[in-house]
Amino acid sequence: MTANAVQADSRPSPRKRAGNGAAPRDVADDVGLDALVGHAGYAVRRFQIWIFQDFIKTLGEVDIRPTQYSVLTVIGANPGLSQMAVAKRLGIERARLVHLLDSLEQRKLVKRTKSKEDRRSHALHLTAQGETALAKFKRLAAEHERHVEAKIGKENRAQLLRILAGFT
Repeated sequence: MTANAVQADSRPSPRKRAGNGAAPRDVADDVGLDALVGHAGYAVRRFQIWIFQDFIKTLGEVDIRPTQYSVLTVIGANPGLSQMAVAKRLGIERARLVHLLDSLEQRKLVKRTKSKEDRRSHALHLTAQGETALAKFKRLAAEHERHVEAKIGKENRAQLLRILAGFT
C-alpha cells in the first residue's frame, strides 16, 4: 500500500473543479475494500502509515525518522546498553541497527565504546550533542502525539495505548 493511497482515504485532498464547477470523482473512492473493512491488521496498518507521515512531517525540521527517534530514546534512557540489547528490545534487525547507528554516529548524536563486560560488543551512549538534540526531538514528538490525540480523541488514544501495551 502506498502513502498516496493512504492520503486519498484519510485526508480530503483539494481537488480542481471540472469545467462545469463540479469536483471530479476520485477513482480510489470507488474501490471497495470488501473484507478488509473488518480486518484489525488492515486498520492498524493504515493508522500506522498516517502516524509515520505525521511524525516525519512534525519532526521534518530535525530530520529524524521514527526508528532513529526510538533508538535515541532507548539509548538516552539506558546509557551503556549494548547494540544487541537495543536491537532486541526494539525489534530491529542487527544489521539494520548497525547502519542506523552509523548514521547517528556520523551526526555526532551517538557514540559507541568498547563494553567493559564484553570486549566483543559496544556500549552505546548519547553524546552531549545527542542529549541536547534528543530533548528537542522529544518536544517535537510530544507535538506529534497532540496531533494523534486531535485525530482520534484523548480517551481513544489512552485506550489504544492500553490495548497495545502488551505488544511493547
